[in-house]
Amino acid sequence: MGDVVQMHFSTVDYVIFALLLVASAGIGLFYAFSGGRQRTTQEFLLADRSMSCLPVSLSLLATFQSAVAILGAPSEVYTFGTQYWFLGCSYFLGLLIPAHVFIPVFYRLRLSSAYEYLELRFNKTVRICGTVTFIFQMVIYMGVVLYAPALALNAVTGFDLWGAVLAMGLVCTLYTALGGLKAVIWTDVFQTVVMFAGQLAVIVVGTSQAGGISEVWRKAINGSRIASLDLNPDPLERHTFWTLGVGGVFLMLALYGVNQAQVQRYLSSRTEREAVMSCYVVFPCQQIVLSLGCLMGLVMFARYGEDSPLDKGYVKTKDQMVLYFVMDVFKDLPGLPGLFVACLFSGALSTISSAFNSLATVTMEDLIKPHFPSMTEAKATLLSKALALAYGLVCLAMAYVASLMGSVLQAAFSIFGMVGGPLLGLFCLGMFFPWANSTGALVGLFSGLVMAFWIGIGSFLTRMPGPAPLPHVNMTAPPLLGNMTTVALTTLVSAMTTTPRPRGVEAIYSLSYMWYSAHNSATVVLVGLLVSLLTGPMKEKDLTPGTVFPVLGTLLFFLPERYKEKLCCITPLGQKHKDSQPYLMAQLEKEGPRQQDEEEAEVRVREVGEKLVEAGLSPPQASTTLSPHSTQETAL
Repeated sequence: MGDVVQMHFSTVDYVIFALLLVASAGIGLFYAFSGGRQRTTQEFLLADRSMSCLPVSLSLLATFQSAVAILGAPSEVYTFGTQYWFLGCSYFLGLLIPAHVFIPVFYRLRLSSAYEYLELRFNKTVRICGTVTFIFQMVIYMGVVLYAPALALNAVTGFDLWGAVLAMGLVCTLYTALGGLKAVIWTDVFQTVVMFAGQLAVIVVGTSQAGGISEVWRKAINGSRIASLDLNPDPLERHTFWTLGVGGVFLMLALYGVNQAQVQRYLSSRTEREAVMSCYVVFPCQQIVLSLGCLMGLVMFARYGEDSPLDKGYVKTKDQMVLYFVMDVFKDLPGLPGLFVACLFSGALSTISSAFNSLATVTMEDLIKPHFPSMTEAKATLLSKALALAYGLVCLAMAYVASLMGSVLQAAFSIFGMVGGPLLGLFCLGMFFPWANSTGALVGLFSGLVMAFWIGIGSFLTRMPGPAPLPHVNMTAPPLLGNMTTVALTTLVSAMTTTPRPRGVEAIYSLSYMWYSAHNSATVVLVGLLVSLLTGPMKEKDLTPGTVFPVLGTLLFFLPERYKEKLCCITPLGQKHKDSQPYLMAQLEKEGPRQQDEEEAEVRVREVGEKLVEAGLSPPQASTTLSPHSTQETAL
């Protein structure tokens, strides 16, 4: 890119960008030195289960809306039109199912980690496999999400690349390691406001410069950028109503149903009702975010038409195009480019901080605590903070690795996407199919991962020959699941070419990336069920109460009770089961030695008492003086 089109930040822009980092760090420090001062793992990892609906829902939204998405949606709409907007149709079921299926199961079991569920439902091996898969997924992605916006910023403005990476990485590590989940959620709230402000500023100024919204719409229609409803059922088509509206549901489930970063937010809510409400509040917010991204793409088209900055050689990749547009629109308005860059980096910060916190949680709860049951609460909290700090440094190292990968960045994105679908399948297998056993779960997960990598790598390799590849992800690359949005890959989408319809194995490699999650999760469920039936299905008496959602019992309501019992599909979710009390008491006993003071022990006994009353059972009789050790006696 020549110096002629290199744009630069003004002093005001640098000040606004610095204020974002200072404010984010300030929120983290505030929670480090206020309230309970993050002295317990409950407070550090789960915000003391005290969060209300609004901050949780805005945090869920911020985690979903990564920096790559802010760059990606407008360039997707600019290039291919508004077909992408139909992804919004998948949000309804993609949030309704987690709200009424996944949240009740996770919340009532009082989990700290989503993967703790896998041990309750299957066994410890399945839990560890799920945890390690998630850690692998997140570590690879963290560096990319930190490096990609910094690279785009450096290319367009000359903003120091590693200065931006280090500033973001260190500030994020600081407030996550000091302030815990409470700081992560409240910085997400602040960063969401900044994101909305930045995008709105670009749309308002850009629309006014283009001659008003009616002129933007007229140019979009004339340029065939307003897409109609495409009902083509072909799964090889990149974006149709079915791939976006139906395939997108599975992407949303992998993200909002079983991803640790989101599950942790549900579990931090004060009540189950508030956790469910946070899902409902996210729905309109997501529609607004999607509409803003699409609108920005149309405003870009109104400004440049078919003659894009990429074609002119002003930028090298599509993800740099949005930043070029912003700098172009705001060139006479100092401060506003800084606001948009703050918006962009808010997306990155919210995504990375969620990753740090969720990684610290699963490492602590799934890999360390089970081996050191007598660890004191103070030590466990200190270790959790050290883990968050360590993952922050790993993230910086991964950003450096990402810089060396060059166009192989797409491989990192692909690996991230390939892991989300199989994990969704593993949770669905446990939650909806009571007869699935641990052998079936392990073989199913392994099969799903093999299938995902086979298709992902095959798709990548079949597109290698031909013209020199641009540093974009191919158009059927897997989506970003977890605490990212499916839009992210569209920032790196290559131009479509007219080719004959692929057949055989090539057709599998050409599957639309929107179907990856559905395909891979279905593989896990089908293989898992088959292996479970061959190795001896689980009996109802062997299931931990509350780990199965009674969907089969509801669907097969017409069957006589004895057949339903043979199919092992009558376990109720409400835990009104003779084995509920021993399970809850075992949980209480397990946690007893780790309680640090009488007040905490009393709170835990009260919590379990309330749960037993809800389940229609008698609560434990609390003794008048509860010490950390007498908690165990009370449980017995």
